[in-house]
Amino acid sequence: MARTPDNEQGLMAAGIIQNNNGNIESDQDSLSTHSRTSYELNYNSEEEEEKQRLINQVLTLQKTLDDLSHRVDTVKEENFKLRSENQVLGQYIENLMAASNVFQMTNK
Repeated sequence: MARTPDNEQGLMAAGIIQNNNGNIESDQDSLSTHSRTSYELNYNSEEEEEKQRLINQVLTLQKTLDDLSHRVDTVKEENFKLRSENQVLGQYIENLMAASNVFQMTNK
């Protein structure tokens, strides 16, 4: 297509331009490229935000797991101490019962 001022204005109005290499392209191509770049930047930004959110969630869950592990260890130690105390108290009660006349067997 020959370039004339009238033709050029009509083509420009239609969104068709001739680039520096003489090739004809539409404004939509350049807008599409711009839109893709903008979309990719937005997508990357959203992807980074999602990635950061997931990292924060993992760190929070790791801290919670660590806290729960410490709590389990503490409860285990407390349980061991209480079992030992119960054993001592049980032996003490058995000794008292053995020494007391109230709990002795009677022969009738």
